[in-house]
Amino acid sequence: MTAAVTMYSTPWCGYCHRLKSQMDREGISYEVVDIEQVPEAALIVEQANNGNQTVPTLVYSDGTAQTNPSLAAVKEKLASLV
Repeated sequence: MTAAVTMYSTPWCGYCHRLKSQMDREGISYEVVDIEQVPEAALIVEQANNGNQTVPTLVYSDGTAQTNPSLAAVKEKLASLV
Protein backbone atom coordinates (compact mmCIF):
# COMPACT_ATOMS: atom_id res chain seq x y z
CA MET A 1 0.00 0.00 0.00
CA THR A 2 1.32 3.44 -0.86
CA ALA A 3 1.84 5.92 1.93
CA ALA A 4 -0.99 8.43 2.19
CA VAL A 5 1.30 11.07 3.61
CA THR A 6 4.99 11.84 4.06
CA MET A 7 6.12 12.74 7.57
CA TYR A 8 9.28 14.80 7.81
CA SER A 9 10.85 14.02 11.15
CA THR A 10 13.98 13.70 13.27
CA PRO A 11 14.95 10.80 15.55
CA TRP A 12 14.91 12.99 18.68
CA CYS A 13 11.49 14.63 18.11
CA GLY A 14 9.01 13.60 20.81
CA TYR A 15 6.05 15.05 18.90
CA CYS A 16 7.07 12.95 15.89
CA HIS A 17 7.21 9.76 17.96
CA ARG A 18 3.79 10.47 19.46
CA LEU A 19 2.15 11.15 16.10
CA LYS A 20 3.78 8.06 14.54
CA SER A 21 2.39 5.90 17.35
CA GLN A 22 -1.08 7.38 16.96
CA MET A 23 -1.05 6.90 13.19
CA ASP A 24 0.22 3.32 13.60
CA ARG A 25 -2.67 2.54 15.96
CA GLU A 26 -5.14 3.96 13.42
CA GLY A 27 -3.60 2.00 10.54
CA ILE A 28 -2.66 5.16 8.64
CA SER A 29 0.19 4.53 6.22
CA TYR A 30 2.95 7.09 6.01
CA GLU A 31 6.50 7.45 4.82
CA VAL A 32 9.06 8.90 7.22
CA VAL A 33 11.87 11.11 5.98
CA ASP A 34 14.58 12.10 8.46
CA ILE A 35 15.49 15.70 7.66
CA GLU A 36 18.87 15.28 9.34
CA GLN A 37 19.79 12.51 6.89
CA VAL A 38 18.19 13.97 3.74
CA PRO A 39 19.26 17.59 3.18
CA GLU A 40 16.70 18.24 0.43
CA ALA A 41 13.96 17.16 2.85
CA ALA A 42 15.03 19.88 5.27
CA LEU A 43 14.44 22.38 2.47
CA ILE A 44 10.90 21.07 1.94
CA VAL A 45 10.20 21.51 5.66
CA GLU A 46 11.64 25.03 5.61
CA GLN A 47 9.42 25.96 2.66
CA ALA A 48 6.33 24.74 4.51
CA ASN A 49 7.29 26.53 7.75
CA ASN A 50 8.51 30.01 6.83
CA GLY A 51 12.17 28.99 6.89
CA ASN A 52 11.98 26.91 10.08
CA GLN A 53 12.84 23.22 10.35
CA THR A 54 9.77 22.39 12.43
CA VAL A 55 8.86 18.72 12.73
CA PRO A 56 6.72 16.80 12.37
CA THR A 57 5.73 18.34 9.07
CA LEU A 58 3.31 16.22 7.06
CA VAL A 59 2.98 16.66 3.30
CA TYR A 60 -0.03 15.15 1.56
CA SER A 61 -0.59 13.89 -1.96
CA ASP A 62 -2.21 17.20 -2.95
CA GLY A 63 0.95 19.09 -1.97
CA THR A 64 -0.48 20.70 1.17
CA ALA A 65 1.34 20.51 4.49
CA GLN A 66 0.51 20.46 8.18
CA THR A 67 2.97 21.18 10.98
CA ASN A 68 2.65 19.19 14.22
CA PRO A 69 -0.99 18.30 13.51
CA SER A 70 -3.27 16.41 15.85
CA LEU A 71 -4.35 12.91 14.86
CA ALA A 72 -7.84 14.31 14.25
CA ALA A 73 -6.44 16.91 11.83
CA VAL A 74 -4.51 14.19 9.97
CA LYS A 75 -7.60 11.98 9.68
CA GLU A 76 -9.73 14.92 8.53
CA LYS A 77 -7.20 15.87 5.85
CA LEU A 78 -6.84 12.29 4.61
CA ALA A 79 -10.64 11.94 4.40
CA SER A 80 -10.78 15.08 2.23
CA LEU A 81 -8.31 13.53 -0.24
CA VAL A 82 -10.42 10.44 -0.95
